[in-house]
Amino acid sequence: MKTISLSARFDGEHIRLEEAFPLAKNARLLVTVLPENENDDPAFGEHWRQLALFGLNRAYAPDEPEYRLDMVREPNAEYGGR
Repeated sequence: MKTISLSARFDGEHIRLEEAFPLAKNARLLVTVLPENENDDPAFGEHWRQLALFGLNRAYAPDEPEYRLDMVREPNAEYGGR
């Protein structure tokens, strides 16, 4: 089975999924507890900013090759170009 994320709430006694999803008996789960209000936790927002920055740095690294126009196999007719 692929890894997926499902929204859930803790009712004080049980963790309850917010949408129906078929789970096999003894399915392995990973539970992440989120802050009550993301805006109240600066560390939460900073974590996501750092994660986004990491992804951008990987995508636009200094060693990223330059792509020339002659490398394009199928031009996008809807793109205006430069």
